[in-house]
Amino acid sequence: MAADLHIEDFHQDVARILVALYNRFPQPGSLFVVDLIGEHEPDAFGVPAPRHMACFSAMIWLANEGFLRYTDTIRQEAIDQCCLTERAFTLLSAPDPQRLQSDLPASVARQQATLAQRLRDALRSGSSNEIFDAVQQCFRR
Repeated sequence: MAADLHIEDFHQDVARILVALYNRFPQPGSLFVVDLIGEHEPDAFGVPAPRHMACFSAMIWLANEGFLRYTDTIRQEAIDQCCLTERAFTLLSAPDPQRLQSDLPASVARQQATLAQRLRDALRSGSSNEIFDAVQQCFRR
């Protein structure tokens, strides 16, 4: 049975995209593939690498599903003037009552219990399972 590595990459891309946009919310700006996943050289004919295109496609998919908006694409390198939608911002910033820690100051506990923080923590851990679970929570809410 073959592993669905492209699905693991998709979850990592989604987490990176959402965190990047949350970190600069509400300021719109350009979001470049290379800033999310690093450099992936195009082939000899200038066609972007499959990994590059997968990340770019994840951005477009998130827009089509209502998580972000953008005004235009910059070739297949970036999306321009992108920002989280109200739906995505609310999803990422609302604290999960099950994750609230009563031993912390209220403002810190609230921030630590957000889905945005869960995505950050999952990315920092590098655990595919944690990233998968956090991204899937975005899609289930």
